Amino acid sequence: MTEFSPFLLGLHAVFAVIWVGGMFFAYQVLRPSVPAIEPPPERLKLWNRVFEKFFFWVWISVIVLLVTGYWQVFTDFGGFGGAGLHIHWMHGTGWVMIALFVYLFFKPYARFRAAVGEENWDAARQDLERIRMIVGTNLIIGLITVAMGATGRLWP
Repeated sequence: MTEFSPFLLGLHAVFAVIWVGGMFFAYQVLRPSVPAIEPPPERLKLWNRVFEKFFFWVWISVIVLLVTGYWQVFTDFGGFGGAGLHIHWMHGTGWVMIALFVYLFFKPYARFRAAVGEENWDAARQDLERIRMIVGTNLIIGLITVAMGATGRLWP
C-alpha cells in the first residue's frame, strides 16, 4: 500500500457512484418523468441531450475505474493472487459493464443520435428502447458490484 491508496480508493468509489447513480437516476427517475413532455419528439431530443452529457461522464468513469482498480490490485494486493474473491468478482462485473456500455455507445446510441438528427422518430424510439434495456441490465450489474465492493472485505 502507498500513500496514494486511500485517495485512489476514494476516487474509485466516487466514479462508481457517478456511473451507477447516473444510471439509477436515468432509469428510475428521469425515464418515468419524460412521458409528460409533449410533443413526443421533444422527449427524444431531451434523451439525446441527456445521453450526450451523461455518456461523457461514463467514459471518464470507465477510465478512472480501470486505472484506480488496477492500481489497487497490483499495488495494494500485489496482484490478483493477493486480492479477495470480491475483487475478482468486481473485476469481472466491471468488464461486463464496460463491454455493455461500449456496445451501447457505438451501436444503439450512435443510431439513436443519427435518427434524432434526421428526425426519424420511429427509429429513434426503437433505439431508445434498446438503450433502456442495456442501461437497465447495467444498472442491476452495477448495483451488485457496488454491494460487493462495500461488503466484500467482510466475506468469510
